Amino acid sequence: MGESTAAWVAAGVRAVIGAHTQAQDAGRTDDIVALYTPDGVLELPGMDPVEGHDALHAAFKAWEPTQPQLHLVTNTVITSWTEEEATASSDVAFLQRGEDGWAVQIVGHYDDVLRRHEGAWRLSRRSTVFQ
Repeated sequence: MGESTAAWVAAGVRAVIGAHTQAQDAGRTDDIVALYTPDGVLELPGMDPVEGHDALHAAFKAWEPTQPQLHLVTNTVITSWTEEEATASSDVAFLQRGEDGWAVQIVGHYDDVLRRHEGAWRLSRRSTVFQ
């Protein structure tokens, strides 16, 4: 696979990860769910996997922000790719703004699998580990 394909995959993967982060912090549930394949899965520690658009919508709706928040996603590395599927690994810090200002609430790690679906990159599986 050539450098142009690798750059195209990396740009698409990073665009989905960034769009997910901004939509989640803004409480735009429909926009988040649209970034997953119809059979997309979200894995979080201590919870059963959240599978499919309906379950993802219910989960993210329940998690809509009640105060300002930021997911700072960094160190994203594309770990494997083809023209149809890619895996990525990222670090994340979750901050919320309270009465005393911004504070880190959780630090973690995302392992993402993305697939091409109807011509666009979409999350197929996100596994989260808290550190």
